[in-house]
Amino acid sequence: MNDAKATRSSFYCVREQAFTSSFPPTDQALSEPDGLLAIGGKLNVKNLLEAYKLGIFPWYSEGSPLMWWSPKVRPVIRPSEIRISKSLKKTINKNPFDLSYDKCFKKIMQYCSTSGERAGKSWITSTMIEAYTDLHKLGHAHSVECWQNGELCGGLYGVSVGRVFYGESMFSKQPNASKVALVDLCAKLHAWGYLVIDCQIPSPHLSRLGAKLVEREQFEKIISQNVDKSTAPGAWNSH
Repeated sequence: MNDAKATRSSFYCVREQAFTSSFPPTDQALSEPDGLLAIGGKLNVKNLLEAYKLGIFPWYSEGSPLMWWSPKVRPVIRPSEIRISKSLKKTINKNPFDLSYDKCFKKIMQYCSTSGERAGKSWITSTMIEAYTDLHKLGHAHSVECWQNGELCGGLYGVSVGRVFYGESMFSKQPNASKVALVDLCAKLHAWGYLVIDCQIPSPHLSRLGAKLVEREQFEKIISQNVDKSTAPGAWNSH
């Protein structure tokens, strides 16, 4: 790829060796495809942490260039306002699952990459799994595991920066397993003072769980006010 000049109407398209400093301003993200901000660089801990602190996330498919995104509108869930349906509440009351945190982070990512419609065509590439596992080892990426009879049957993972949790993906092998994990996570995040869970891409599923859309500027304001706030440190399985 060739280096591209930065203009008010374009995004940076940079070669790997040139992608060593700050990301382009998010107001340079494209409107179509919505939020595409930059192409290139390395998927490593340094770039991931810098990106998340700016509300930017990577999303690409195996074999395609590394793409970084900052959509105009973001769905977010406030931990204290997660919406629990009657059927989900019945499941929670039956207590059919055991929950754990940070017990098998890499395995959760692998399950997320191969579950349901994502099997064989997931954006959770092997390179991404390794990079986020490195982030997990530093205490910035976390997983919630849902177990039934000793078998992993659901869960989710995401990135924690300040008092914002960036939800990345979830999976279920049993009905409502990932939702139960999310409800439990919301209770912990609320207790720890987290303000929002970023859900990145809108969907009817997220709306039913209580996600509300916020403009990019509003989301970045939330980040700037909370990125340096202290939260539960390190491995969450000790809390």
